[in-house]
Amino acid sequence: MILPPSESAIAQAIAALQQGQLLGLPTETVYGLAADACQDQAVQQIFLRKGRPAQHPLIVHVADAAAAEHFAATIPDFARALMAAFWPGPLTLILPRRPGVAERAAGGHATIGLRCPAHPVARQVLQQGLRAEPPIRGLAAPSANRFGRVSPTQAGHVIEELAGGAQGDLLVLDGGACEIGIESSIVDCSRGQPVLLRPGHVQAQDIARVTGLPVARSGAAHDAQEVGDAPQAPGTLSAHYAPNATVRLMDASAIQTALGILGAQGKHIAVYARTPMHSPSRDIVLRRMPATPQAAAQELFQVLRSLDAQGVKLIWIETVPDEPAWDGVRDRIERAAASASG
Repeated sequence: MILPPSESAIAQAIAALQQGQLLGLPTETVYGLAADACQDQAVQQIFLRKGRPAQHPLIVHVADAAAAEHFAATIPDFARALMAAFWPGPLTLILPRRPGVAERAAGGHATIGLRCPAHPVARQVLQQGLRAEPPIRGLAAPSANRFGRVSPTQAGHVIEELAGGAQGDLLVLDGGACEIGIESSIVDCSRGQPVLLRPGHVQAQDIARVTGLPVARSGAAHDAQEVGDAPQAPGTLSAHYAPNATVRLMDASAIQTALGILGAQGKHIAVYARTPMHSPSRDIVLRRMPATPQAAAQELFQVLRSLDAQGVKLIWIETVPDEPAWDGVRDRIERAAASASG
């Protein structure tokens, strides 16, 4: 059930959350599947709906820095500086978790990921939730899709992913298309210095500028602080964000050469590239990637979904520039490609 974010719909959403139900929540990054972070049984429903591994932690969304105090045992000074600079906004901070709080949302880990979203609908739900009785102190809200698949950036995507059966009664607040389009940057603040676990809209140089500290880089491939096979931070699996189609990354010349070899025989193939491409086959879908990383990020998941809807089986994506501004987009398409090979 998709509703516009009227006062009555938001009141209905808060009541549902208090009763342990789930909510499709718009944020500026992607749509989330939200539950009261302090209700372990409700949070468990997120894992079941998504098919998400039990020890893979969830990001908890809070109304402001003060609300983060309920979940974090300690907040280093450099983390507070990041909150002041980038909250509300697309930045998640990994912090030591207060014992006994949101253990299920944290996947049982001693740390917890916290974010204050900037989307006005998410902020309204969080702020009114804090004033409710009993209060909702934070929302566990991973992306509202099946685990490992393309994140939703429109309300309709949530229904496409999760409708049917028991999910048919899911309430989704329609906040329009997500402005940023890829998930938040994640910075681990539990190691004494900022460690960038997942790139996004907030970049490493922004973090260094605000904290005055060097920013270490970390990824699932080499140092994601893993506990067994379960990453300590959300969104750090090497294979993730995948459409149904197989994704291959290629430079522009390789794509054009492959199109020439295929000639008019190519079928069920799509190309998503910044460089203009030409194909003699009318069956090959050619999509132009925006020239700026911000625009490319905003439409990336929507494009992948639309190509799936067209029945494409193979997507050739042009590699993006090796520049910091493109790190978030590069991260998502590399993980999508790894899902096909993993």
